[in-house]
Amino acid sequence: MAAEVHVILAGDIGGTKTHLALYELRDGELKLLSDRIYPTREFPSLEAVCESFLSGCPESVALPDAACFGVPGPIIGGVSHAAHVPWRIEEKALAAALPIRSLRLINDLEATARGVPYLHPEDTVVLQRGEPIDPITRGNIAVIAAGTGLGEAGLIALGDGSYIAIASEGGQCDFAPRGINQGEQDDQIALTRFIAAEFGHASYERVLSGPGLFNIYRFLRSRIDPDQDDPELEWLAERMAREDPAAVIGEVGGARRDRRCERALEMFVAIYGAEAANLALKFMATGGVYIAGGIAPKILASLESGGFIRAFNDKGHLAGVLRRIEVRVILNQAAARTVTLIGAARAAIELLRL
Repeated sequence: MAAEVHVILAGDIGGTKTHLALYELRDGELKLLSDRIYPTREFPSLEAVCESFLSGCPESVALPDAACFGVPGPIIGGVSHAAHVPWRIEEKALAAALPIRSLRLINDLEATARGVPYLHPEDTVVLQRGEPIDPITRGNIAVIAAGTGLGEAGLIALGDGSYIAIASEGGQCDFAPRGINQGEQDDQIALTRFIAAEFGHASYERVLSGPGLFNIYRFLRSRIDPDQDDPELEWLAERMAREDPAAVIGEVGGARRDRRCERALEMFVAIYGAEAANLALKFMATGGVYIAGGIAPKILASLESGGFIRAFNDKGHLAGVLRRIEVRVILNQAAARTVTLIGAARAAIELLRL
């Protein structure tokens, strides 16, 4: 009996780039047929990106049977409320414009979470080994991802090896200053005041994201005594003017070429570890915490240096619980195994059964 074959369109939609991929589904396995990354702001709509992608696929590839797109922000009534994407995205409008029988929108971190069970060992780096995970009952999983914004999601274990994915907008929650010592705590309190004064609300996303890392750096710059001669290094200012400031801070700070960039990165890593632990406790993520997003692989050495896990485990009488939880960083993978695309594709497969 011939195996049933379907074509799936999956998308990872971001404020900077939109990654689309076509997969062949055969016997429950996904095989990448084609993929392409598009600059989001160079297109007027998601419909236009999809039309460009599908028109460029080989004629031998069938049209998709189902599609799913991971989009940042909440999805309410089939409509995306994405803060960092310049398009209005609606399921009904997409369905009317594209030759696809079934499609859906889901939160991008829900898509990432859905892809986590399909990761290969080489796709991750362990920050904290934790306790062995039962291969059947497993346990809930938390996923946190700093990139253009801050995404958070979870997988609720059903006890039979399967999960239910839960999206959230936890990145918009109030930032809570903390520190292992008084100096670190004082710095984060001052950072909170700096962020609140500028934006009106100090959320975790304002400090845990690409723009957030730049906010931390600007906060440190603001603390210069005007009577002291402490100019920003000329070469550093020039690079920040022509490149992504967060990427420059991460690179320069990681290489210890500028103390302020180094300090900004240290603060970022400590706050990242603390919020990852907050999410682990909210989901009781005994199945592990996964650090996703575009920033983590770029600052991996800083995440491995110890500050992240020190902050992660600094939770008072629950420190022992946190030390038992495995923490992994998801690396940048080949397109065939990009975790958000795989998660979106797996969500699209569910549409075939409806």
